[in-house]
Amino acid sequence: MKYLGIEASDLVKSGGIHTAREICQQPELWKKTFEEIKHQEVAIAQFMDEALGNTKRIILAGAGTSAFIGLSLRGVFQRHSGIATDCIATTDIVSHPKDYLTPEIPTLLVSFARSGNSPESVAAIALADEICHTCYHLIITCNAEGKLAHYSSKSRHYIINLPPESNDQSLAMTSSYSTMLLVGLLIAKRKDLKTLESSVETVIKYGRKLIELYAGDFREIAKKDFRRAVFLGSGPFFGTATESHLKLQEFTDGKVICKNDSYLGFRHGPKAVVDETTLVVYLLTNNAYAYHYERDLILAMKKGTPPLLEIGISESEIKDITLQHAFQLSENGKSVEEEFLAVCYIIPAQLLGFFKSLASGLMPDAPSATGAITRVVEGVNIYSLT
Repeated sequence: MKYLGIEASDLVKSGGIHTAREICQQPELWKKTFEEIKHQEVAIAQFMDEALGNTKRIILAGAGTSAFIGLSLRGVFQRHSGIATDCIATTDIVSHPKDYLTPEIPTLLVSFARSGNSPESVAAIALADEICHTCYHLIITCNAEGKLAHYSSKSRHYIINLPPESNDQSLAMTSSYSTMLLVGLLIAKRKDLKTLESSVETVIKYGRKLIELYAGDFREIAKKDFRRAVFLGSGPFFGTATESHLKLQEFTDGKVICKNDSYLGFRHGPKAVVDETTLVVYLLTNNAYAYHYERDLILAMKKGTPPLLEIGISESEIKDITLQHAFQLSENGKSVEEEFLAVCYIIPAQLLGFFKSLASGLMPDAPSATGAITRVVEGVNIYSLT
């Protein structure tokens, strides 16, 4: 059997079998997860209606990659709930809880976690219970056996355990990230769940296209001698760009130094990072208004040192910009709301990271040669607030 065009036996030898399988399983995992959320639709709606009826603030939280999910979801949660929504990493909440949690503000804390065993994950929930007079918890985790899934909170809470295969065995999160992101979208838009099936099916189709049709292209791109990489995305794609930068950097054990930014933000100094060894990846919106700003930045890249390579990821054809590589997902123009594209837009960085890891002589499943980073963070002590 092959994954990403490579025999499974060869992937086992090179230390990449888990990563390759977990990247490839995403479209089917999204389909399976959507069915599970539909099965829990009534229970989720009851909990969310109560929580949102009694809170004035939503916090989307997680550690590392799990924190970046909130960056893509903040807007859709705020628009659909009408409640002020913040994305705050549990790592920030734990070190400075009173900067982020207010006793008098009833809060819904939405926690995302792959293993649910990161020390900050449970600590953030405990701190919210301790500080906030009223607090609700929605816990979304890939590990039904993890500490987070079994946390006994004094506050009202609802736990969503995703299918066990979403609990990636590779060091770097791939299917766990995209699947938790999809679940967050479905919950934010839960009142439209019955009409979202076509959007989910479209995203599944796009994911398959990236994996089955374009994986070879990303394998060739990974052979290029880029030593820096910049991922640009705005709105829901800012979270995708943030996660993309971490994925490529993790998979290459820091050999490729990565950065992310928004299109407008990149103009204000960060553009100086671009040199002749830089790969630039543009995550492009299907929002006509926002696209004006993206197009202007891409055209402005002609000034200054040109990057080694520019790549565009888009739903429909890019008609007015010339790039070395343009990956188009739809043959029929815009099909889904832009936040749904964030679910599949992470796959290019996963593929780049995987293939660059192999090209660098590393093991994608465990790319950290020195053990500096681990699958579940180690060595974090949690201290009492009092």
